[in-house]
Amino acid sequence: MATLTTEQRDLAEAVTDLMAKRSPEAEVRRLMATDTGYDPGVWAELAAMGLLGLAIPEQFGGAGAGAVEVGLVMEAMGRALLCAPYLSTAVLTTGLLAALGDSAEQADVLPRIAAGELITTVAFAEAGSARPPLSPATTARADGSEWRLSGTKTYVLDSAVAERMYVLAGEGVFAVDAGAPGLDVSLLSTVDQTRKLGRVVFDDTPARLVGAEGAGAAAMDQALDRASVALLGEQAGGTMCATRMAADYAKTRFQFGRAIGSFQAIKHMCADMLLEAESAVSAARHVAAAFDADDAARFTDLAVAQAYCSEAFVTVAANNIQVHGGIGFTWEHPAHLYLRRARTDAQLFGEPAWHRERYLRLREAQR
Repeated sequence: MATLTTEQRDLAEAVTDLMAKRSPEAEVRRLMATDTGYDPGVWAELAAMGLLGLAIPEQFGGAGAGAVEVGLVMEAMGRALLCAPYLSTAVLTTGLLAALGDSAEQADVLPRIAAGELITTVAFAEAGSARPPLSPATTARADGSEWRLSGTKTYVLDSAVAERMYVLAGEGVFAVDAGAPGLDVSLLSTVDQTRKLGRVVFDDTPARLVGAEGAGAAAMDQALDRASVALLGEQAGGTMCATRMAADYAKTRFQFGRAIGSFQAIKHMCADMLLEAESAVSAARHVAAAFDADDAARFTDLAVAQAYCSEAFVTVAANNIQVHGGIGFTWEHPAHLYLRRARTDAQLFGEPAWHRERYLRLREAQR
């Protein structure tokens, strides 16, 4: 695991302090019960701290930080189960606009994202897979100087609050503003209420082409890789938090006159959880550093890390419930919230089996 600089440690501590104040369990539960799933006041604080513009180039009002810094922020947010459209707006959208290279769109959108004035999302998945389809069923039809989109996208992050949506359709990426004619957005009922996912239907909806017409698929793949690096940080943070939750409970819960952590079965389970959590943190930070350095092996490392961190988070979150026993299964206890987030994260940009297959494809191509 790469050694953090003083500035990176300070950033991680500052975000951790903010999360402790603004995303306690009671606030998470309040926001997950709403349709919007975020607090505008907290969003403004994230903007004031420069977190929304962390990955945005300086010429567009951001900090121009790298994947390591974004990953550290996502670690802190993952530990606190922050309810906010950070991944969709500050990470996925900014990565997509960078990959598309449309300077006019960047100049219009990125400063507003950095200032907390615009929430955006990206619609790429269709029924049957969380990955972009090889040939999107969502169509784009030229209509004079405009385009018209028709089709359905699913698993769209924060679609209910997004003021602008970037849609993979045909061979390009198109911008659609909230409230456009023929646009229908509905919330999906998912296992994780802390992360809002939606279904979006386009019925001859007016849209604007962003970037080159044939560049959509390649740009989307680049953006998803960058967002996946950030998601590793969230998974690592959530895994570590669940581990500490289990260890703390094992030290304070007494049975038969002794702490349950002194029993061999619980002791070994907590040790295994710590190994998984530390490995997840190491993997997430290694991949982020590899992307910042443009390491030749960064894509194979990412594929392995996505499979590992996804399964580690699920395993540790489930074992956390086991350590807590009966109380861990109740709605009132926060343990199940981490398992729900873990299961969503493990599918968000493709299931672990897909990432393993990608690793094998990349290794074969290198021979």
